[in-house]
Amino acid sequence: MSYLKEPGSPHGQLFRTGILLVNLGTPEAPTPKALRTYLKEFLSDPRVVEIPRAVWWLILNGIILNTRPKKSAAKYAAIWTPDGSPLKVHTEKQAKLLKGWLGERIASPFMVDYAMRYGQPSIPDTLARMKAAGCDRILILPAYPQYAASSTATAFDAAFTWLQKVRTQPALRTLKHYHDHPAYIHALATNIRDYWQMHGRPDLLLLSFHGVPRYTLEKGDPYHCECQKTGRLLTEALGLDPKQVRLTFQSRFGRAEWIKPYTDRTLDELGRAGTCRVDVVAPGFTADCLETLEELAMEGRATFLAAGGKAFHYIPALNEHPQWIDALGHIALENLGGWIADTWDRDADEQARQAGKNRALAMGARS
Repeated sequence: MSYLKEPGSPHGQLFRTGILLVNLGTPEAPTPKALRTYLKEFLSDPRVVEIPRAVWWLILNGIILNTRPKKSAAKYAAIWTPDGSPLKVHTEKQAKLLKGWLGERIASPFMVDYAMRYGQPSIPDTLARMKAAGCDRILILPAYPQYAASSTATAFDAAFTWLQKVRTQPALRTLKHYHDHPAYIHALATNIRDYWQMHGRPDLLLLSFHGVPRYTLEKGDPYHCECQKTGRLLTEALGLDPKQVRLTFQSRFGRAEWIKPYTDRTLDELGRAGTCRVDVVAPGFTADCLETLEELAMEGRATFLAAGGKAFHYIPALNEHPQWIDALGHIALENLGGWIADTWDRDADEQARQAGKNRALAMGARS
């Protein structure tokens, strides 16, 4: 095993607690070349596509990577902003706001950063940067409220793979899920109410979650159940009758059966049934991205209206909503127990570190 090079001498270093916000990922640009690079990394992950590797390699490299990048690039171009990918822009802002929120409550040294599972900034690079900055304890905080092997678990895989290459490992904590956390549910409900206060209420609220293949549910993945619980708790928080809410799944890929009902088919059915207004929100996406801004807000709208629907509203993701930053902060604090303090004597800490460094140097440690 060849370990990564360690940063400078740790003697006398100021140690911090790190919080790493992790999202799925994004291409560097809305171009076929950038999409090919991104899709190759994403679709090569065995947790994302559970097909025998030899068979999938032929499909991926022989067909998908020669056809899909151009189509996907056009979709990304439709939602790209002057600052770049919406997912990356929102995730970066969330990390900065979370740092500010925690800074009002934590006195001991800490650091907040963000990373993407696929694309840049990568999880290994960001963890290495945090370690070099003195983070000897790091909380991995996924942007996915509902756990799935194809999202949450693969982010942890990347962190643990990096850890295997590190000689002096920081302590890592992982947050599996928060699909039923009261603060998260409250943030969702508040975000929806804020939208309704400005735009009125719909005939039906559609909760669209990212889909996964049906076989993952049959093999024991809890994702489907966690989405259902989020939907039930959100419906109760909004004071709605269950008949006023539909829960669906989007973003199918390939020919295999995915968990149902499907979002696009449901929107078509609602339009044909004469539903006047449908509002769509994606509780599983804490930052707007391709799946929300293009697939739902554009394609979903077109499907519903073409089928006879009269009004379609997409309710933005949590993004930088103050209630979401508050929820994210509380969730982080609950998982940082014992690692942080609300009091800290900077001068005493500096003196202790300097004394420790002097003792180490006296015993022959490298400077």
